[in-house]
Amino acid sequence: MMLTQKTKDIVKATAPVLAEHGFAIIQHFYKRMFQAHPELKNIFNMAHQERGEQQQALARAVYAYAANIEDPESLSAVLKDISHKHASLGVRPEQYLIVGEHLLASIKEVLGDAVTDDIISAWAQAYGNLADILAGMESALYERSAERPGGWTGWRQFIVREKQPESDVITSFVLEPADGGPVADFEPGQYISIAVQVPRLGCQQIRQYSLSDSPNGRSYRISVKREEGTSGTPGYVSSLLHDHVEVDDEIKLAAPYGNFYIDVSATSPIVLISGGVGLTPMISMLRKALQTPPRKVAFVHGARNSAVHAMRDRLKEAARTYPDFSLFIFYDEPLPIDVEGQDYDYAGLVDLERIKDGILLEGADYYICGPVPFMRMQHDKLLQLGIPEARIHYEVFGPDLFAE
Repeated sequence: MMLTQKTKDIVKATAPVLAEHGFAIIQHFYKRMFQAHPELKNIFNMAHQERGEQQQALARAVYAYAANIEDPESLSAVLKDISHKHASLGVRPEQYLIVGEHLLASIKEVLGDAVTDDIISAWAQAYGNLADILAGMESALYERSAERPGGWTGWRQFIVREKQPESDVITSFVLEPADGGPVADFEPGQYISIAVQVPRLGCQQIRQYSLSDSPNGRSYRISVKREEGTSGTPGYVSSLLHDHVEVDDEIKLAAPYGNFYIDVSATSPIVLISGGVGLTPMISMLRKALQTPPRKVAFVHGARNSAVHAMRDRLKEAARTYPDFSLFIFYDEPLPIDVEGQDYDYAGLVDLERIKDGILLEGADYYICGPVPFMRMQHDKLLQLGIPEARIHYEVFGPDLFAE
């Protein structure tokens, strides 16, 4: 559906007002929608709801779309990320109709008489246009996933074959399909979704976890950090996986998705920069990059200390084995038993300035994953060091938008 210039003008003119009242509108929207459709709690992340993160992210996203309505192509990268996330959640076109109904009603109910019929009509058309774009992108992703060898759409039962602690806070799970069939390959850096019933909430919750091994056609491995929820309580899903899911248990998985991965056909150097559990997709990227013929790789990782540094032995073994692999480890709170030069290389937060001679590789691509403040810091430092924006890639888990 093509938007008329009048519709675009109304949306642009009213966007600042909606931005000013955006959080109140989105709060009203979620409350209204969940009352009418409580089954949607099985899709939305209720922890993000409790902390207000989902509301803030959606408000920013609505404003970003309105601000760029004359040039929607400028949002293509963001829309691609959203479509992958929605596909991993199993979002369907009919759910866009539900969201649109309650979002438009909330705009009217919160702003009252300030919202005319023309304004509601313009925003309805704009939302419908955005929904059509995303639904089309997601349909293509579903089709591609179903057609791949070992692929599927929807949810598929898997069995936990291995459960291996990687650090005090991270545990890896190896998962094989209960039907005994093959599993689809994936791009190094992609994720899968897991759906579990959470008794504390009385509903299903879905979380995305990066695949932390190379494709093998038989199984997937994820590495899950035990998260802290609101008020210091354990994260709904991560604590359930750590404390209650054991070997031989069954769990539901969606097929691999995600727009953050290395180009496996390239031979140029790559620099992998991670913080905390952000190293999990990097391990998959690293394993692929070191396969024949190996690429030049620099791996930068930041952790508090050795107690929470997952997969460190694998990284050190790779550093000993591959001459074109460089490893830089930062500990910002080293334990008394941690030895500089042995367990880690630098004390303090990750500082790319200190290691620029080892990471400024000609023609390299840079991949960042970790907490959003960490990624912002590394992204900005790379720009300061002269790395073009086009060569910087990053992954955001959760509702945050990288650029506000």
